[in-house]
Amino acid sequence: MFSGIDEVDWASMEHAYGPADDVPELLRGLASADAAEREAALDGMYGAVHHQGDVYACTLACIPFLFELVVDPGVQDRGGVVELLTSIGGFDLDEDDEAEIDEDEIEGAANYAMAAAAVTAGAGVFFELIADEDPGVRLAAPLALATLHRHPVRVLALLRERLPVEPDEEVRLALVEAAGRVALRHRPLAERVGKWLGLLASRADSPGLRLAALAQLARCSPDGLPGDVVPVVAGLLREMRSVPEEPGDGGEHAPPGGIAAREDDEPEPGPDTAPDAEPVDPEPVAPAETGRGEHVVTPTLVGQLRSLSAQENAGRGAPWAADLLRTLHVGLDDRVGDRTALLADQLRSPDRRQRIDAVRMSGGLIRAWRGPYEELVALVGEQLSDPEPRLAEAASHVLEELFGLAAPAADALAARLATDPGSWVKTWASGPPGLCSTVKALARLGDARAVPALAAALELPQVAHDVGFAVGHLGATARPLAGALRRRLAEVELDEGAYDRASPLLAGLTALRAGEAAPEVLRVLRGAPEYRGEWLRTAALRALGAFGPAAREAVPELRALVRRPGTASATEAAEALWAVSGDADAVLPALIEGLQSDQVHDRRAAAAALGALGPRAAVVAPRLRGLLAHEELWLRVDAAIALWEVSGRTRETVAALLTAWEQNRHVRVRVAECLARMGPVPEGSAAAHVLRSELVSVRRHNAMDGGYGSHDIHEDEKLLALCRQALRGTGKGSTS
Repeated sequence: MFSGIDEVDWASMEHAYGPADDVPELLRGLASADAAEREAALDGMYGAVHHQGDVYACTLACIPFLFELVVDPGVQDRGGVVELLTSIGGFDLDEDDEAEIDEDEIEGAANYAMAAAAVTAGAGVFFELIADEDPGVRLAAPLALATLHRHPVRVLALLRERLPVEPDEEVRLALVEAAGRVALRHRPLAERVGKWLGLLASRADSPGLRLAALAQLARCSPDGLPGDVVPVVAGLLREMRSVPEEPGDGGEHAPPGGIAAREDDEPEPGPDTAPDAEPVDPEPVAPAETGRGEHVVTPTLVGQLRSLSAQENAGRGAPWAADLLRTLHVGLDDRVGDRTALLADQLRSPDRRQRIDAVRMSGGLIRAWRGPYEELVALVGEQLSDPEPRLAEAASHVLEELFGLAAPAADALAARLATDPGSWVKTWASGPPGLCSTVKALARLGDARAVPALAAALELPQVAHDVGFAVGHLGATARPLAGALRRRLAEVELDEGAYDRASPLLAGLTALRAGEAAPEVLRVLRGAPEYRGEWLRTAALRALGAFGPAAREAVPELRALVRRPGTASATEAAEALWAVSGDADAVLPALIEGLQSDQVHDRRAAAAALGALGPRAAVVAPRLRGLLAHEELWLRVDAAIALWEVSGRTRETVAALLTAWEQNRHVRVRVAECLARMGPVPEGSAAAHVLRSELVSVRRHNAMDGGYGSHDIHEDEKLLALCRQALRGTGKGSTS
């Protein structure tokens, strides 16, 4: 094995962490008899040689040796190597991607293309592995074939032939998943695959396999789903709970779960069928004695992920059921009603693990799609009282993200809070403490029952970093906390750690507009240290501005700061001075100077501050109008809004805002705020069309594939409320 490996000039190549001269050791480690060494080597391959999916010259040089490993039956854990090869060779570079490649990316793109070509050229070996004695290899081989082989009709035929004789349930599911992958990658085959999946979904005698078929059908041929898909899936889940499956259970005589390919639905040979394709031997293999086997726990990333997965799935009769349900939900896509009904059924399950999965999937659904979620949220709230800590914690985290949508679970949140005051504040090995998710969820509802938890947090030696934000959501309900916030701010030492200690307190006082705290805020403003001092002064100036005339004693300090034109602090001080004194003549020169700053952030701040002056700043209208053509979109938006505020003219502003709306979805809340303040949007206008289109969209405007922000739901619900307000016309002007 590894003939010629020492003849490769590995030292001349690099991987993610430097010279690739350690790659031969990693490759040999994959063939080691020691399980820990194999896992460490696989971790090294993913961590350095194939770091975050990258393909280097050394990655390309590894491919022949990786193929040697997967075909050697003496090598253990070859399934992991098959998965590695699938990842290395499975990158698709379509025409759109090629058009966007710049000069710096040409070499990387070429490596991806060469990797795909090299692995695809050797993909025929995976046909042999589909019946390998190692169930881990059989588990990885179907997806490798579906992803990499050039002849999808031949692959599909093999998958169908293999299914009735495969003894391992999890491998059978992989065969079905691979068929779905074939249909997605080769759309002309979607109808054929969908027909077969439909047969499996209705006839397979394994509930897990029927669920897998439905999940793949939803992905590649959703029109083929049964009309009663929710009760069908609910029934399958009940059946899976009542008849737990044993590892390797498939019977010795007639392996269950598969439907043999029949003459009337056999894939016909097509133009992409290999002319020299050899017949596949579908002889059954013996069931594995221990399934996937036990893995040594190692300190590698691969080992940690495997250990976490094992903990998560401990005791599950069908640990793959959650993955199937997630796949089904992805396939159901915008069918919010069906998905909500399915999750509601899962949340009523007697199986706690199924409810944990349902809670997490409920969060994913609500994050991406708009809909009526009252019943679903109430059911998530019911999980808060469950004695299983993972279930209650998962529910709490989901509710934390919902803000106002968590209202149906308010009583459940309050009950959980009352029963466990010791959990109100979470402490960590490093970093400041933070409020627990239950406190944050209740506070974000504006519920006064969160106030005792915040009061307790303010008495701890180190104040939770998010107390101020929670106070902001509670508003006037949290007014009794002003005294404690003020007292703690007075105790803050103005050293290098001042910002971390003072900022949550300043945020809380700002939200409460607690003008009586002006002396304490002034102390912070005057004594801000050099380290993070600019951030601290900004927070203090915002607080003074929020206090308004109640902070009159700060006027001399603010005037002194305003007399430093062209600086960020001058703009911030001018904004605060206007709020405190109403002296437009004192602040206008500094704001005009800020509008000419070299920093876009400073120009945006100046534009917003000028808008707050209203007609008193009408003299800057031409300057603001000139910014409507600026290359920075957010500055254009701020300038357009300020232009309307100082001039009262809407035509230019609305045109600029609607253009920005289409260019960047993340600017829509800011645009809608302005349209709502302008007043009734005329029926039939471009603005009305845009707002109504947003209201009928089922997809959240800020939904992202593969990521999300903690405030995404809140921001989208705010956008919807603003759109309705703008159309109802409760503002102070008109967009005509």
